[in-house]
Amino acid sequence: MKQVTTIAWTLAALGAGVMALAVPTAAQVVYRQKISHDMSKCAPGGGPAVRVTVNGVKSSDGKLRVQSYRGTSSDWLEKGKWINRIELPARAGTMTVCVPVPSAGTYGIAVRHDTNANGKTDLSRDGGGMSNNPSINILNLGKPNYKKTAFSVGDGVKSIAITMKYM
Repeated sequence: MKQVTTIAWTLAALGAGVMALAVPTAAQVVYRQKISHDMSKCAPGGGPAVRVTVNGVKSSDGKLRVQSYRGTSSDWLEKGKWINRIELPARAGTMTVCVPVPSAGTYGIAVRHDTNANGKTDLSRDGGGMSNNPSINILNLGKPNYKKTAFSVGDGVKSIAITMKYM
């Protein structure tokens, strides 16, 4: 009888494990989504999304690229691990961009101003910024720890401000 009970519990546990694999979770993320800029996603009642105010855009030349990442060490600024990317013409001064996110959670945002729109990072001309505005110096150019850039997003719209930095 004890052996039958053990087998029944084992089968039940295996069945639950198979069911857990079959059901998608809210935490699953689709990477590399190039999306158009749509401020209506940050309207009252919208979300989950991040309203990003980008301050200090140096010129109206080139493109501004805004990318969202999961706020984890395995995803932050890792090649191909961005969730959503929005590219739009740069406008000198302040720009506001709405970045939808897949669900409530922890995220990071990276912004790059590609001044000549060549798709490459030109350190002497291009600018960049990240959520929470971490300090960047010659020793850690471009990739601060994810803990310095991560922030929480609920079911609504989270507002953040990023200040651009140029060499």
